[in-house]
Order: sequence, then C-alpha cells, then structure tokens
Amino acid sequence: MIRTFDQHHIRTTEELNGLWNMSIGEREWLTSVPGCWEQILELTTYQGSASYHRSFHIRNDAAAVRLVFKGVSHTADVYVDGEHVGHHYDAYIPFDIVLPHLDRGEHELRVDVDNSFGPDSALHIPNDYYSYGGITRGVRLEALPEAYIKNMRCTPHLNDGGWSATTEVTIANISQENTTVDLQISMAGKEATYRSLEIPGQSEKTITWDENYDEITSWSCNNPQLYQVCAQLFTDDLADDGQLIDDLIDRIGFRTVATQGRQLLLNNEPIFLLGLNGHEEYGSFGSAVPFESIVQDIQYFKDLGANAVRTSHYPNDELFLDLCEEAGILVWEENHARGLNLERMSNPNFDRQCAECNEAMVTNHSNHPSIVIWGLLNECASDTEGGRKKYEAQFSQIRSLDTSRPVTSATCQHFADICLDLGDIVSVNLYNGWYESGSTEDRLNREIEWIDSNDKPFDSATNKTAGSATDLKPIIVSEFGASGLYGFHDQFGAQKWSEERQSQILEDNLHAYLNNKNLTGLFVWQFADNRVSEEEWFLTRPRLHNNKGIVDEFRRPKLAYGTVKRMFHEYSASHCGL
Repeated sequence: MIRTFDQHHIRTTEELNGLWNMSIGEREWLTSVPGCWEQILELTTYQGSASYHRSFHIRNDAAAVRLVFKGVSHTADVYVDGEHVGHHYDAYIPFDIVLPHLDRGEHELRVDVDNSFGPDSALHIPNDYYSYGGITRGVRLEALPEAYIKNMRCTPHLNDGGWSATTEVTIANISQENTTVDLQISMAGKEATYRSLEIPGQSEKTITWDENYDEITSWSCNNPQLYQVCAQLFTDDLADDGQLIDDLIDRIGFRTVATQGRQLLLNNEPIFLLGLNGHEEYGSFGSAVPFESIVQDIQYFKDLGANAVRTSHYPNDELFLDLCEEAGILVWEENHARGLNLERMSNPNFDRQCAECNEAMVTNHSNHPSIVIWGLLNECASDTEGGRKKYEAQFSQIRSLDTSRPVTSATCQHFADICLDLGDIVSVNLYNGWYESGSTEDRLNREIEWIDSNDKPFDSATNKTAGSATDLKPIIVSEFGASGLYGFHDQFGAQKWSEERQSQILEDNLHAYLNNKNLTGLFVWQFADNRVSEEEWFLTRPRLHNNKGIVDEFRRPKLAYGTVKRMFHEYSASHCGL
C-alpha cells in the first residue's frame, strides 16, 4: 500500500511489499518491506550495507515496466537480473526506474542499501534523529505502454467569480518512434479532450487545461472535501473507438494559501496554526511506520485539538499526507537538512543533494491540499554570508517549482540571522524554560522586535540589513518544548526530565504564545519521542532518544499531553476561524 486510494484503473500494478530476503555477507534473513533492518535483533545498531532481493513476474506483454520506490534509507543501488539499473540517495524522497522491453516470465530484483555516514552523504549525518537502514516505504511494479502518463499536477485558483484550476498532464513516449495519442482529463463534473497529440520518440509533452468549476466545496480543516482528477490516454482516434491504454488518478482540494501582513490565509480567511512537530518513527518499527500507527497518530492530533503538523525534518511518506488531508490537518512539509553548520553545508554534495530533495518533494507532493507551507534548512548556518547564498538558492528553487504556497525556514540563530528577508514567513525555534531561563513573554517580545527590525534585505558590503522595512510578515514559533522521561515523576515539578516539569514548561510557553497577537502559529516540539544518533548525541539524550515528545515512542501519553490538549481546545473555543 503506497496510497490510500487507487491511482490506476487501467495501468496494471502490483505491490512488491511483503517478505524479501536480506543478506549481509554470508548471513541472510527473511524480512519485511517496508521495514527497517533494526527490527532484526542482531542489527539494532547496525550501520553499513545490506542486499535485499526477491523475484517478480511479468505476466503480460508491456512496452516497459516501472519500479516505484517510495523510500530507501539512505542509498540504493538497484539491479534487475544482475544488471545495474538505478542509483538513488536520500531516504525521504521517492524514485522510480523505467525498464523498457522486459520479457515475460520471472526476473530477479536486488536492492543494495547503505545507511552508513561518510563524505558522500551531506544530509544523512549523525543527527538528532536516526538514519535507519532498509527499504522503509512501499515498492510497486507497474506495466507501461510505449506512451504513458508520467505525472499530473493540479493547481486551484480562487477568483471573484468562484473556483478555477490549472491541470497539467505530462505524457512520456519511451519508444524510438513518434506516436499519436488522445488525452481525456476529468474533474468535478468537467471534462476536456485533446486529440491527435503527436509525441516525438524518447520525449515528453505537457498538456495544460484551465477550467472554471461551479458548486465546488472548498477544502478546509472543518470540511476537508476532496475531488478526484483523472487523466486517460487513448491510442488512435477517440472518434473511432480508440483503445484506452493508460490512466492516472490523483486527488486535490480546492483551497488557496497566502500571507498578508501577520496573517496566514486559507481561502482568504486567516487561520492560526495549532501545530505539532513530528518525526516519522514508531518504537521498534523505526522509520517504517505501519499504516495502522499512522492512522492512530492522526487520531491523536485530532484529540489534541491540533490543526497542523510539521514534517521535521524531511518529506514524509505520502500515506501520511493522504491521511492528513482526509482529516483536515494542515502540513508544513520540510526538506531534508537539519542543524548544519557552514562547514557541513560546504560539502561538495550538499547543493546537489538538497536540490534533488527539493525537486522531488515539490513535484511529487504538490497535489496535496494539506500542504500549506514548504520549509527548508532547519537551524542551519543562516547567520553567515556563505550560508545565505545556500538559503537564497533553495528559496529560489522551491519558488520556481511552486508559487502557490509560502516558503519558510526555522531558525535558531537568535539576533544574528541574516536570512530573515528571504522567506514568506519568519519561523523561530525557542526553548525558554529548558535551554533558557527568564520570562517567556519577555523573551518572545524581544525576538519579535528584533525580527521586525531585521526583516529587510541584507547588504553584504556593510554586513547589515539595508533599505526600508517591508510589510510585516507572519511569525511562527516553530519549535518549543522540554524533555520529560515517561514514568519519571516529581510531585513538586522541580526537577528537569520529570513529566511534571515538562508539563509546567509547556503550559508557560503556550500561555505566552497563544496570547501574543503578533504570532501566526506555533508547533510544539514534539509529538513523540524519537531515537537519535549515538555519535555526538549520547551525552545530552538519555536513552539515546529526544525525549521532548508529549507521548513516548510507543505513544503512551505523558502529563504534557493533557496540558497541550486542554490549552489547544481552550484557544479554539475562544477564537473563530479554526
């Protein structure tokens, strides 16, 4: 299962999830895909390489087959019948391999996986979360005709007269010869037909359909209405009963996102984000979170009164995104780069690996209405001129791929950040009460005052901000919280690491943030405890976990869970528009 709905009625597909053979040297195990090899008792701390292998059958004639991998952690080399057919880096983005002219019958698939750290890996490094090993998300096999629908993107627009949408469908021709096809696109009771589209050999063509829509129900948190958009490809001429050869189905919600002054607008209405940060991890399953556990997490979010989640610090599995938009949960989806200083950002692979992650994140997930913010480069070197160049490039790249959502970056470079002018939203990580002491309200007000005076273009010649102040931007407290060890209690609440102290700190923070009219939203760090890398983190993370979750890694609620739930619901009850 790689989506919560069927994407194809015509294209033949087969899930390759289930039992695979996995080997390391002479040792071999039978293991699950999706899965992490840390689930195997002998491999709970293993970092290195392993080979996954299984057979698959081609039952019908097809011009090509497509292998779709939703996530391999973190480097994959793919072989079919012993031939190397693909290489990919980064656990958190999908990739696919198209194999033309694969004969009927049985074939051998092997995936060599490596999760070790090294100079070739700029993003997977020892970090405050763990780089698990394995084929951690779903795998699918698809049979393709010579001309097939490669992808589809739909962007809604809210005009004075109602809703419209721009739908772009890309058709690929994998043969050497030119081909002619017909295309039908349908959504929300409207349909468009494009006849006699000539696609040159070994090339692609994109068709754009602009349409107005009547009687549309807008997607919102309270009413997450979804619509299917379907593209169908035919051979010959539709007028002469051309043969239906391929299809692609996706879902969208009619909604718009924009910023105006301090406000974040959903369908032109202001909304305040009551959010949670979350890692893609569950207890002994690691980053291969079972579907049933994802469903339970969504239920927890709704119970808490949260309306938003941040995918810290990497793109998440599409199953999670599907469930978020079905439940009306807003998503800040973030690229994969966390806590990198300028030296690490200067890794020769950094720019390329970030660019590949950004492109995959935006192009694969743009149709998800739940995603309302793109994020990048959490807590990196935004206080340096060299870092600013990296930020500028990535803000520019994401905006070139999608202009329908605001872009932001969470900073911890307090009173030193020189990149505040680059984002559409200013996001700041504050840990008052845990790493810092003093009045949370005073600390927040000083931060806001500094942000407003420094949210201007940076002049590298003078090393200062320059020019006049622009309109005020939305400000989000993107991280705040405290650690609490599940089951460790101090009835007086005086000791750090106790559930009581964690709850007190969160209550103090929430009181200050929920009552500050300059804020647009907040994201509690974090929903659930997560495992961390032993390198560099063992001294500050008891149990080798980041223990700031309001539930532990097995979703057992701490006292802080009740505090967040109470204060989120009290805020929602006293404010409109949530």
